[in-house]
Amino acid sequence: MSQVGAPRGRTCSRTIRSVALLTSGVLALPVLAACSSDGDERSKAPAAAQDVGPAARDRIADGGTLRWAVDTVPTTLNTFQADADAATSRIAGAVLPSLFTLDKTGRPQRNPDYLESAKIIEREPKQVVLYKLNQQAVWSDGRELGAADFVAQWRALSGKDSAYWTARNAGYERIQKIERGANDLEVRVTFNKPYADWRALFSPLYPKDVMGAPNSFNDGARAKLKATAGPFQLKEMDRADREITLVRNPRWWGARPKLDTIVLSAVPRDKRAAALAAGTLDLAEIDSPVAERITQARHNKGGGAGPQTGAGPASGARGPGAGTTAASATPSSAEENGSDEEDEEKAEAARESREKKTRALAKYAKEQKGLGGYVVRKSLEPAFTQLALNGETGPLADERVRRAVARALDRKKLAEAVLKPLGLPANPPGSHLALAGQHAYADSSDALGDQNTREAQALLADAGWTPGGAVKKDDGTKAGSEADAEKKKDKEKDKEKGENGSETSGTDKKKEDKQEDKKEDKEADVKESESGSASDSDSASDEGAYIVGDNKPGRGAPLSETGSRVIAPAAVGQARWLDDADVNAQDRQPGGMAGAYAPGGTAAPAADSASPSTTSSASASASTSASASASAAPSTSASPLPGPLGKDGKPLTLRFVLPSGPGSEQLRTVGQKIARMLDRIGIRTEITKVADADYFKDHVASGDYDLALYSWPATAYPATDGRPIYAKPVPASDGSLLVEQNYTRVGTDHINQLFDQAASELDEKAARDLLRRADARIWAAAGSIPLYQRPQLVAAKPAVANAGAFAFAAPRYEDIGFKDPAKSGPEQPQKSAGAKETAGATQSPEASPKESPESSPKESADESADESGNDSGNDSGNESAGESDEQ
Repeated sequence: MSQVGAPRGRTCSRTIRSVALLTSGVLALPVLAACSSDGDERSKAPAAAQDVGPAARDRIADGGTLRWAVDTVPTTLNTFQADADAATSRIAGAVLPSLFTLDKTGRPQRNPDYLESAKIIEREPKQVVLYKLNQQAVWSDGRELGAADFVAQWRALSGKDSAYWTARNAGYERIQKIERGANDLEVRVTFNKPYADWRALFSPLYPKDVMGAPNSFNDGARAKLKATAGPFQLKEMDRADREITLVRNPRWWGARPKLDTIVLSAVPRDKRAAALAAGTLDLAEIDSPVAERITQARHNKGGGAGPQTGAGPASGARGPGAGTTAASATPSSAEENGSDEEDEEKAEAARESREKKTRALAKYAKEQKGLGGYVVRKSLEPAFTQLALNGETGPLADERVRRAVARALDRKKLAEAVLKPLGLPANPPGSHLALAGQHAYADSSDALGDQNTREAQALLADAGWTPGGAVKKDDGTKAGSEADAEKKKDKEKDKEKGENGSETSGTDKKKEDKQEDKKEDKEADVKESESGSASDSDSASDEGAYIVGDNKPGRGAPLSETGSRVIAPAAVGQARWLDDADVNAQDRQPGGMAGAYAPGGTAAPAADSASPSTTSSASASASTSASASASAAPSTSASPLPGPLGKDGKPLTLRFVLPSGPGSEQLRTVGQKIARMLDRIGIRTEITKVADADYFKDHVASGDYDLALYSWPATAYPATDGRPIYAKPVPASDGSLLVEQNYTRVGTDHINQLFDQAASELDEKAARDLLRRADARIWAAAGSIPLYQRPQLVAAKPAVANAGAFAFAAPRYEDIGFKDPAKSGPEQPQKSAGAKETAGATQSPEASPKESPESSPKESADESADESGNDSGNDSGNESAGESDEQ
């Protein structure tokens, strides 16, 4: 979502992974038990394979500079600080040791460049892990990696010394001691409490010079790193030119990096199309509109029709030329010379408008020519977008209302609206704690149930929300027979009204309702299609509030009066938006979370930069969602209610906060679809659009919303990273609520217990079962509703190899480069030294060609034409961590 967000970047971590999910497992239903057999759902498909332009190392040219876009120049190079972001993590991945990295299925694997082995050698009386380091592993200053580095990092992140300004420390507080093993290459780590996610620790590993003292931790690694130990090292961080330069590490002991230099250029999301067109980037994450432009440009390059003027707009035309006709492009005599009906001012305005359009067309055409030199690599990002329901106060504090909202949603339709146009699989996530293809994945959504309008309406009725409940009762009461007589008259009037006010009934009435619903849905979809295909710069002039289903002007909902307080300031300080500035798995350490991110691509502002949210209003007519209910089976469908619901004289209206800026169009479109689905069950939705910079910090994190859309990254360590997101909020002494990262403010003691048990369970299967039980209860609580896995779109020069849409996998920076056009003929896939193919990393055979994220045949042909040679794929993943190595 542009980046819906959470504090920017990787703020989350073990203590800080942002929260967007709800966990009020109050219901003790049998269905809350994990409802799937081991591995059944997991075998049903990683949703999409990575798309990186794979090539064997012997097919890649030696040397060259890769220009790779990032969102910002990082304010710190210490990934454990609150203001670390995705760029911080990308640099760390290239220059610092990661003992475990993620494979294509999102599982942590031992990195042989740093570890010969790592395994649990004792379970009783204490858990002991023995690390055997690669004897060639050295810091750039020549010192060997060793126990001293492990000890310094543990002490800095244990949470015992408040002088360290750390944003995350989960897992390190469980360590009792660290000591040297039989020799300098062995490190023994003893835990005071069992820790299942021990592989999450020490990645990245910083030198003791950084971690050894509070001052060096807090300030010593913000702008420079004195010692590194990766395939690359930091040469320069130029804030003026907004560039970070990485060069080969001359002391690197592994496979020699193919590239000489990697330049990370800070280019805002809304400027990337222009930067790509100008040829100043080789690799950049992009949003859907830019991806469409590249596809169109390559089509035009191949001789296809593109934006043009003529009798009408060309099919699929994009940009300022779309819709331009010959008549509108040709000046009239009145425009040129003026006329009796048109004064000189209008003629001048017309000429200026025409010139402006001509310039825009020329600029667009020039950019399109440049964009034709790129391909789009696409997959599904390891993150999901969800609807968050604030359960702290108001109607959503009632679990029945939250469940009704969830049962009204057609998640499949919402996922298809986002992913189907991109040719990506559109299966809604079935878990809050893992994504399809991950080892821990199991679909537990049955604990909540599928979309069912009738049952949603019944839940609302049970909660006391009825069609007549919004009518205020007269304070002056009548007693005795007089009151009874009044009631009798009212009933007779209602009966008369029902008989005379409707000419159709029974089956005919149902058919008429269905036809009207379909008509409304079709009109709504057309409107959405028109707004959704707007240009990149969606106008923000429509900011404000409107109530779906009400023709009256929207009215602002009262602000939260509960004074909720967020414990994890790092998460709030690093929230990001979700549509463009994606936080990818390769930009995090294994299991490290970048925090919730929302729609805009902009980082959360500093505390003193908050601006007031928009309060202007507009109105919108109600229409139901596409035929989700109309075409459903009779048992799940229901006719729309005669009007909005209410209780005790108050209407059931939920305040839906959405970002307003460019890059957030997709999120707003999804929000509008959700609003119509809710209107069908009688819930009015007041949509308030706010500035991207204010969206997360001032609304989501502070609890100033009823409904909101933002995303959470997936994790390889759900027991550790999921707990702060679903932890039960705790009242503070001042009456406020300590929510950690549970921005939905709903939780239960039972869910907390399940997470705690899973984190301490060293038997992998037993731990997965505990997590599935926790996930089932999270679904039943209906505080967070996963909607779709986010698309991952990357623009790349065709010659760029082993980089692009990485999906779950971490990149191997030493294998990234440019394909060598001089090398042709059949190639034999090769691995970097010490790297073996990762087990279980193949794409599911069930994925249909239509849903494959790989480039289309046309794109593949174009890519081959742009590079000489027919390169085949190469998996350069890390060695699989087998039972013999890690128990």
